[in-house]
Amino acid sequence: MQDAERTTEDTTSGDRGMNPGPAGQDPAAGRPDPGMARIREAAAGVWADPWWTLPNLLSVIRLAGVPVFLWLLLGPKADLLALLVLVISGITDWLDGKLARWLNQYSRIGELLDPAADRLYIVATLVAFVLRDVVPWWVAAALVIRDVVLTLCLPVLRWHGYEPPDVHYLGKAATFCLMYAFPLLLLVQEDFPLSEVVRPIAYAFTCWGGALYLWAGILYLGQVVAAVHQARARPA
Repeated sequence: MQDAERTTEDTTSGDRGMNPGPAGQDPAAGRPDPGMARIREAAAGVWADPWWTLPNLLSVIRLAGVPVFLWLLLGPKADLLALLVLVISGITDWLDGKLARWLNQYSRIGELLDPAADRLYIVATLVAFVLRDVVPWWVAAALVIRDVVLTLCLPVLRWHGYEPPDVHYLGKAATFCLMYAFPLLLLVQEDFPLSEVVRPIAYAFTCWGGALYLWAGILYLGQVVAAVHQARARPA
């Protein structure tokens, strides 16, 4: 993680940014709080970036597919159609990254939309699987709590002047395993000749992906704690 540029001079003690005054003011000096200023700067950067790009359009299509995917699983229980939506989501996930590089259409909003779509598909799938007794509730709860905790860490990092941590290779491996596990788990819900062969493979991907997902979350959380300690230790 890299230090973000300070937008205002920090005049508080080691707990700076943790106790903002009214309207984002530093209660000790009456100046704009630096943590709030950093959050506003990050939000302004998102709005300033180009939104209407082809990679961003693909990410929006992926996001729009989440409620459709969830309805197919819980409404008509059309598992094969839900699987098709999941496959299309995976293709657009690969394609938007390629197009961003080929067309040089990088944007901050694109960096936020892509992982958001991944997380929403994971949460939607876990919710549906719990309601249909495909996976135990405590497995889904552990994975969802991991995402909630890390999401809450993002404004804390920005408050202390840090960008979100880079995606760890364990996090990528975990998402890869889960994105293979979910379609396979859907597939074995249908009665077909190879279901008994595919079922242990699906459970194996689920176990590997779940374990790596939680371990990667612990590593990310460690980075956040280290960054906050480092920020507090910096001289005013």
